[in-house]
Amino acid sequence: MSENTNLQQQLLEAGVHFGHLRKKWNPKMLPYIFAEKKGIHIIDLNKTVEGLTEAAAAMKQIAKSGKKILFVATKKQAKEIVTECAQKVNMPYVTDRWLGGMLTNFSTIRKSVKKMQSIEKMLEDSSISINKKERLTLARDRVKMEKVLGGISAMNRTPSAIFMVDISHEHIALAEAKRLGITTFGMVDTNSDPNKIDFAIPANDDATKSIAIITNYITAAIIEGLQERESEKDKMEEGDSEESDDSEVTYDENGIASSADNGKEKTAPRKKASGTRRPPAKK
Repeated sequence: MSENTNLQQQLLEAGVHFGHLRKKWNPKMLPYIFAEKKGIHIIDLNKTVEGLTEAAAAMKQIAKSGKKILFVATKKQAKEIVTECAQKVNMPYVTDRWLGGMLTNFSTIRKSVKKMQSIEKMLEDSSISINKKERLTLARDRVKMEKVLGGISAMNRTPSAIFMVDISHEHIALAEAKRLGITTFGMVDTNSDPNKIDFAIPANDDATKSIAIITNYITAAIIEGLQERESEKDKMEEGDSEESDDSEVTYDENGIASSADNGKEKTAPRKKASGTRRPPAKK
């Protein structure tokens, strides 16, 4: 209870509770609105804490299972924050522009990523003869592609989940994710429809501090999931090594075997006699 109270205080200081003007509100956000003050809706922070903890727990399990979560935030005030958090947990991200079909037409996007990577190799390889004009053109193309595709260059398949800062602003990404059945997480302000998303976090999606505190909280949960995954891997490796040590059996010169696991002695298996059987003697 004290942890929730402390989190509520932090959310209050970050201005997470400030919604949009009353004339811009979405009626489906009514359960998440606490009050109205000077024509501005105030978000219920109890609902925010509830949605945030639920989303963080789900993301932790996804990260623990080794699956990828795509971060999407093309709003100016959210770009740097989301990029930093996604890089911290080694997750793919899109912060410049959402290309249509980035999920539904993923094979074509992968071809563009491979093209970008081939351009990088050409520019880095000194053995390839390229004149100054061609090198300049390739460098410009690489910068343009890196800006849009750089965050998903290591994403070899569609992600298992997607996190969006503003679901109204990222409506194309949301539609593609829903079409493919990808789990959706997102910050939902008072002008959005929370029913369009699987895990809604009612919060101010315009203020930098509000975006930072929500994204950092989720990132911390993902880090916990990744750490638990690593610790489980280490335990499994230790268990396998112990089993291999226990299964070692040695034989002495009398053919008696001793195993390291239980200290019991085992006799070596007797070989079957080979050859034809001698017929009985005649009387």
